[in-house]
Amino acid sequence: MTATAIRIQDSALDPAQAVLNQRHPAGEPILFKVDQGQTLRIVDLEGNQAADVIFYSRADLAEHYSATDTMLHQGGIYLTTGSVLMSNEGRPMLTIVADTCGRHDTLGGACAAESNTVRYALQKKFMHSCRDNYLIALQHADIGLGKADLVPNINFFMNVPVTAEGDLKFDDGVSGPGKYVELRAEMDVWVLISNCPQLNNPCNAYNPTPIQLLVWDAV
Repeated sequence: MTATAIRIQDSALDPAQAVLNQRHPAGEPILFKVDQGQTLRIVDLEGNQAADVIFYSRADLAEHYSATDTMLHQGGIYLTTGSVLMSNEGRPMLTIVADTCGRHDTLGGACAAESNTVRYALQKKFMHSCRDNYLIALQHADIGLGKADLVPNINFFMNVPVTAEGDLKFDDGVSGPGKYVELRAEMDVWVLISNCPQLNNPCNAYNPTPIQLLVWDAV
């Protein structure tokens, strides 16, 4: 498995034509629908903010984003323009059609009480985390998804290189203010986002910031 080359691609879509355009607060979760053919844009408003995302098929909640199928399909470990996000059923879920950041992580996973303890300190265990965010959003939505349905996620805008020894490094991001990633839905999906609340990682300068979410109808 190799590193995927960075492929920068601007979008021609006009925010004024978006059917959804909302600012999402730092550290908070959200669950919402995107229909087949619609395009979702996630904007890193202030730079180096990780958006932890999992996708689920609305037709079958047991079908979800698969990191392993996605990496095998594209032959690389990072996501960028042209990457097809595959499901655990081997079907395309979304395609990255524009990307002004160029590199997104699909290995590092979501922060949790356990990882806060291992990476940082015992007293960090109960700090807010993306896993907690996911569980809160799913509980409030009550759509039939729960703890057992949490799977390895995408960290949009996060830079997690793999060393020659096979270790993961949580490096400074390669994103910046206003950078975005845009995905076309290849099926009806649920989008579960934790706008990462992590206060212990220098990649976001210890300061979680808002993101912008936009959705356009198919043209």
